[in-house]
Amino acid sequence: MITTSLTASLTIQERHLNRLKEFLIHQDGVERAAYILCGESSSSLDPWTGHPHRKFFSYDILPVPEDEVLSSSDQHITWKTDSFVRTLKRAQEQGLTVALTHSHTGGFAEFSDQDDANEPDLVELAQHRNGESTTLLSLILTSDEKLVGRLWTAQQQWIPLRLISVVGESIRLHYPGRGQGQSSPILQRQALAFGRVLEQDLAMLRVGIVGCGGTGSATAMLLPKMGFRRTALFDKDIVEESNLNRLHGATQADVDAKRPKVEVIARSLTELGLGMQVKTYQSWIGDPECRDALKACDIIFGCTDDHAGRLLLNRYAYYYVTPVFDMGLAIEVSPSEPPEIKAMDGRVTALVPGHPCLLCRGIISPAIARDEALKRNNPTEYERRKAEAYVLGEGNPSPAVVLFTTDVAIMAIEELVHRLQGFRGENGSVAQRVRKFHLMEDRRQGANPDPYCPVCGSVEYWGRGDVDPFLNLVG
Repeated sequence: MITTSLTASLTIQERHLNRLKEFLIHQDGVERAAYILCGESSSSLDPWTGHPHRKFFSYDILPVPEDEVLSSSDQHITWKTDSFVRTLKRAQEQGLTVALTHSHTGGFAEFSDQDDANEPDLVELAQHRNGESTTLLSLILTSDEKLVGRLWTAQQQWIPLRLISVVGESIRLHYPGRGQGQSSPILQRQALAFGRVLEQDLAMLRVGIVGCGGTGSATAMLLPKMGFRRTALFDKDIVEESNLNRLHGATQADVDAKRPKVEVIARSLTELGLGMQVKTYQSWIGDPECRDALKACDIIFGCTDDHAGRLLLNRYAYYYVTPVFDMGLAIEVSPSEPPEIKAMDGRVTALVPGHPCLLCRGIISPAIARDEALKRNNPTEYERRKAEAYVLGEGNPSPAVVLFTTDVAIMAIEELVHRLQGFRGENGSVAQRVRKFHLMEDRRQGANPDPYCPVCGSVEYWGRGDVDPFLNLVG
């Protein structure tokens, strides 16, 4: 291994890990092998390290055919390179990266001397076949489902994967030293409930918060108290007087100074003194200047109330296999005085491959997203069309109450913690949870993906990563 500033990580779809286990882990204890075809996200600047980062996502699984295995035992496996060359050809044609994957049935979660000796030859073959810039991932799956990996960038140069995540109904993290750390005195009582490993997992994750209003500010203020240590805040707006009743950390002085919401929340997080590293982006989430930071995040909380932002995050969750926890609060009141509460619904929707998306749930409207884009990019034309009734008007502001925006933020963090730690039990993950505050009820809302939905109706783009244009969004 040669030291480099580049870092790398891998995210595996849960359905792919299940297939890998079927292919690689058998009762006979013999090692087996498979290939993972991976999409990629390339960031020139990780906001927390200042170094380039490459993130890979499982896209397809291909077992090494049994008739190509030359020899295998509980200590080794060797096979012909025919299937490897075929896989390299497909990877080149589709712009993917190959991950060599084999089992260590004895539970040895490290690369062996034999792996170190054999893999450089495969790297050389890959670079002769697909070009000198070709990289190769290598992955070990043990019989007790531990994962360890590395990225080969040259025949004699590799870097360890910083993090391997398995994403689906649950979120499982694999990284060097997991479970070996000591609990912080500040979080000792939390560790009594959830164990010490959760604190370590939360500290590993980079979390994006898109939208820094009522739910976003509440989410942000809770994260460091749970043990999260890195967050990126995205919001283009400044603090206004109407925000003060629900924007955690904001003051009248912030209103008077017209301070950006992201700066106000970053200040509050820093003042807590809990070691949170905060990066701020005073931009709409679709702006290119947000892209590297967005792609560096392992988890995203969607706290925006605009359809265009939700539409982008909706696609992002599937292309980049990055869990997005989208939040919303809808309060319907009568026109009487005092108003009568007709409905008060808080919603958290988990977006990951395998779950129905926001389009199929009817939560976002492409037509409204189009109007929002027009308003953002061409406000003069927007006002003209609005006057001619071609776009929806602004209308009255929606009701909002800090008690309930904060409660929705807690629901979202709770869903993430369950998927990491499993405290609700085997069937505790909820793809969409609606809390009807006025009825004192929680409901699980099911939905079926539209088979023609370009986001969740087909696996074609799940794990595809970087494409041009970004997320296949035109205009």
